[in-house]
Amino acid sequence: MAKVFPNMTQNEDYSDYDNLDKDNDIYQVCHNSDVRSFSRVFLPTLYSMVFLVGFIGNGLVVCVLVKYHKTSNMSDLCLFNLALSDLLFLISLPFWAHYAAISEWTFGSFMCHAVTALYLLGFYGSIFFMILMTVHRYTVIVHANACLSFKQQSVRVSIGLFFLIWALSLGASLPTIISSKVKNYSINVSICTKEYPEGTMWKLFSYIELNILGLIIPFSVMVFCYSRIIPVLMVIKSQKKHRVVKLMLVLVIVFFLFWMPYNIVIFLKFLQHFGFMNTCQWDKDLNMAMQWVETIAFSHCCLNPIIYAFVGQRFRNLFLKILKEWFPVCFGHCTTIVTKFPDKRTFKSSSI
Repeated sequence: MAKVFPNMTQNEDYSDYDNLDKDNDIYQVCHNSDVRSFSRVFLPTLYSMVFLVGFIGNGLVVCVLVKYHKTSNMSDLCLFNLALSDLLFLISLPFWAHYAAISEWTFGSFMCHAVTALYLLGFYGSIFFMILMTVHRYTVIVHANACLSFKQQSVRVSIGLFFLIWALSLGASLPTIISSKVKNYSINVSICTKEYPEGTMWKLFSYIELNILGLIIPFSVMVFCYSRIIPVLMVIKSQKKHRVVKLMLVLVIVFFLFWMPYNIVIFLKFLQHFGFMNTCQWDKDLNMAMQWVETIAFSHCCLNPIIYAFVGQRFRNLFLKILKEWFPVCFGHCTTIVTKFPDKRTFKSSSI
């Protein structure tokens, strides 16, 4: 996720602030009024759309897993935590949408810390749980025999891993959460920004952290694991293997397409701190680009329920079941299909 969290550009006059480049070291007055005017309409609209679609999709995933989850297994628990992470992230978007619309933080100091915490915990949690789900599929399919030997300890191992993931998410988020604060630039204008200690490298570290944890590590893990999984699947006699392989390729391609532009802009903003592209035009272009690429990246959480949950026959059956109970008139005629895969080791529903 590009901006670590929404704050304001440090210019001499608060009227020249915009909601995009929140931690810029270009100490010259760059008049980005057109960018700011665009963001006041664009960001609230897109954030609201992402919030509504993502909240409905991830909320349904949580409802289905809570209502019909009978036995604990690693994949379902990973899916639950992934949806929970996305929901935490999505809850922060209405606050950032309001902030972008009026160019002022009106929720107070506590909410500045709280919304930043929701934003970052959801962001890093979503990334880390996608990594965990990928590694789990790798171990179940490529190292199935070794995985079976730990089946007795799967519940305890899963709980320990989930605590570890949330702890890592908190650790990655903590520097920014601590540094976030409300600053008053006039009697009537307050902003929620982050202020690192002077003379430290924390600001630059935050950019590198986003690139490494937000793209390089998860993408590398996905490429490695799925490159090992696909050859194993191809030798199995099943009509479903081609669908599963296509799904895995979609996972990698979608993640790359949605997150690469965002991380490129983050890296370019990192280079600005070393004097590259240190002009008002570059600053304006990067601010404008950030609005587009971050919205594309944020939209990925809307696709997670579709890619990780609704594409599976088992989960679709549970989803239809809950719709029948809630809306019997509309969905009472729908039938569910029980799909059995010939190779339980590879194609059991919890592993795809």
